[in-house]
Amino acid sequence: MTDGILSEPMDLDGPSPRRLAPTPINVQLGMVLTHRPSGMMGSVVRYVAGQQIVLRDDSGRDHQMRPQDGVFAFQGKPVALRKLQAPEQTKSPQFTASGSIDLGAVPARIARGSRIYVEGIHDAELVEKVWGDDLRVEGIVVEQMDGADDLTSLVRSFQPGPRRRLGVLLDHLVEGSKESRIAAEINNPHVLICGHPYVDIWQAVRPSVAGIEAWPVIPKGQPWKEGVLAAVGSNDNSGLYWKKLLGKVSTYKDLETPIITAVEQLIDFVAIPDQ
Repeated sequence: MTDGILSEPMDLDGPSPRRLAPTPINVQLGMVLTHRPSGMMGSVVRYVAGQQIVLRDDSGRDHQMRPQDGVFAFQGKPVALRKLQAPEQTKSPQFTASGSIDLGAVPARIARGSRIYVEGIHDAELVEKVWGDDLRVEGIVVEQMDGADDLTSLVRSFQPGPRRRLGVLLDHLVEGSKESRIAAEINNPHVLICGHPYVDIWQAVRPSVAGIEAWPVIPKGQPWKEGVLAAVGSNDNSGLYWKKLLGKVSTYKDLETPIITAVEQLIDFVAIPDQ
């Protein structure tokens, strides 16, 4: 009889090879995981321990799943997802211009149906400069209205709904202003109107950033931007002055509190959590 492993009948009912047990790990936003059953890879953009994990793939699509042990792999090894690692536990955490945790090279989410409307191009540029990373992560598009006079018809045309929310950022939203009267005409649970008290978005930038002690007070009836340029002794036109001013803005700390509060509320409102 031949010696060796084939010298005896093979036991086909014997024990199967032992599977590699998943390694417990804490989850970090932005880390790349692989969904083992499908092979889909994505960056973590949301995680609730034991309940929900959302991975964003390279095309910007979000995939919501239950974080079951062994279903996901990290760096090729099966893992058991545990608690979300807090920012202070990470090494040298990075933050965006808005103060949010920087998720790194996470693909932009496919745009939601929800939108944020702002009055003009300068408003849109400022929101993009400070909150652009947050908007891309949440898949929120900002559109300019060219003024608020037609807000009622714009809201009607947008057709807001439970999964199609509309946020509106208005200048000079104070009692008795034209903007406050326009906002009062909108009564829709899927529309949120927030604003700041400033006549123009320029004033939302802290005066110290502009190199002045305070923004000039321009008498009613006079063009505001032109009045400001004359008061600060600038020879630039309004477009060039704004570009220089925007270039000095680097984080939310360069802005006044009312504009920060308004934009944060609008983003939270239109960024509807995944169901």
